[in-house]
Amino acid sequence: MQSLNNTPVIPLQGSCFTRKTTRAIVLRGNDILMLYTKRYDDYTLPGGGVDEGESLEAALERELKEETGAVSITGLTPFGRYEEYRPWYKPDHDNVHIISYCYVCEICGEFDAPAMEDYEHANGMKPVWININQAIAHNEAKLNDANNKGMSVLRELTLLKHISAQLVTD
Repeated sequence: MQSLNNTPVIPLQGSCFTRKTTRAIVLRGNDILMLYTKRYDDYTLPGGGVDEGESLEAALERELKEETGAVSITGLTPFGRYEEYRPWYKPDHDNVHIISYCYVCEICGEFDAPAMEDYEHANGMKPVWININQAIAHNEAKLNDANNKGMSVLRELTLLKHISAQLVTD
């Protein structure tokens, strides 16, 4: 799987654990399925953590169903991997090494209501279709707003630019 990092991945000092995640890339022409989070006013790809013993593909399908309500997910194709280190917020470790495995897929048919977790509801997260160039411009503006940016904005912006360059045809 190709690396989607634009810069070297440098570990942080202190204790660390690794968290595997998946990210779904669902396109309809120039529109992409994203999660808009009101708390951070940003766009992220649907996806999340891989449970112990769960395959990457099964985790992607589960997360996509939970966060968007997608019922029929087909054509999972590996796109790339993005790695990052972040400070961890619990006392058991200083940092987390997040490895995001990105897959292109299709959603057939209708969507059910999402079954988001409590913190996702509290943050005002909702699935939306948005033009990929608008999502890029919006997240670029958030990245430049030092007062209000979630930690995922750089990752999402990098991924969106790779998706646009490699998968979207104007």
